[in-house]
Amino acid sequence: MTTTIRPSGRTSKTVLVAAWAVPLMVVGQFALLAGLPIAVVLIGSRRERRLRWWAGALAAVYAVLLTLWISGPGSAPSLSKYLSPAATALFAAAGLAVAAVVSRRRAR
Repeated sequence: MTTTIRPSGRTSKTVLVAAWAVPLMVVGQFALLAGLPIAVVLIGSRRERRLRWWAGALAAVYAVLLTLWISGPGSAPSLSKYLSPAATALFAAAGLAVAAVVSRRRAR
């Protein structure tokens, strides 16, 4: 006899908290550490196709900004100091979009 476990359709609370932590960390000047909640959101979104795309887009924004900071000639001591106000706004907006999608999925 086999037992099938069906996903409940709700996103876990851990993913919800991690999704909301990303924009807060970016605005609070902890952009490099925002990679940890982004990883939690990516891992938590494996089962949900719609959330997977949003989490992937957020991870792509983070990866591009991190790569530019590491490979750039600038002498910024941290990722937060490297980001321009426009890049910070883009990163925070991407985090807010993912958090909104996760919240909407959780509310169902």
